[in-house]
Amino acid sequence: MSNNGSNLAYDQQAGYRPIRVVLADDHELVLKGLRGILKQEADMDVVGSAMNGRDLLSEVRAQRPDVAVIDIQLPDMTGLECLAQIRRENLPTKVLILTAFSDGESFQSALELEADGIALKTEPPAQTVAAIRQVHHGQLVFPRAARRWLVSHGQPKSEPTLQTLSEREDEVLALVSQGMTNAQIADRLMLSENTVKFHLQNIYQKLGVSNRTEAAATYFQRPRSDNK
Repeated sequence: MSNNGSNLAYDQQAGYRPIRVVLADDHELVLKGLRGILKQEADMDVVGSAMNGRDLLSEVRAQRPDVAVIDIQLPDMTGLECLAQIRRENLPTKVLILTAFSDGESFQSALELEADGIALKTEPPAQTVAAIRQVHHGQLVFPRAARRWLVSHGQPKSEPTLQTLSEREDEVLALVSQGMTNAQIADRLMLSENTVKFHLQNIYQKLGVSNRTEAAATYFQRPRSDNK
């Protein structure tokens, strides 16, 4: 259980508030279990739940949660289809995809659709709770199985482009791939956040990507000898 107020989200009008979460899973017992676990976290508030994709989208549109935890296997619309729709509508919700399968196709699809994180149902519940906090704070969350698959099966978009990164840009990209926020990267490299943003813009342009998720995926797809 977490009672640390530093994990509370900040709202300019309401001040600090819990992270608002919507849950989606087609198994009622799983939903009840997740809801029960999150109720013990002082910095989280479950504001909605659903057992199918359409109900999930209705909850996300109505509640505008900070994070939606979405099972990849939902009836009527899959979790990935829901993720795609959330992105199309530009809804201000971070998405954590929850899956029981550690298959590469699911990982790749989630990355391409700009999931903020992936969590495995086979991992301890505490890791899912931690993943919710991480994606809420802007960190990318991938299980080790996803990283291993990307390294061994993924293909870099452009090998020559990867080689054009400067040493500093390469350092920034490595920290992005670890799920660090701009503030954390700035602190680690002793830079200003504006300088980190400048490096990220250059990285996106050189790699031919448009966001942190795609940049991290490109990093994981490097040959093992280059993945430090």
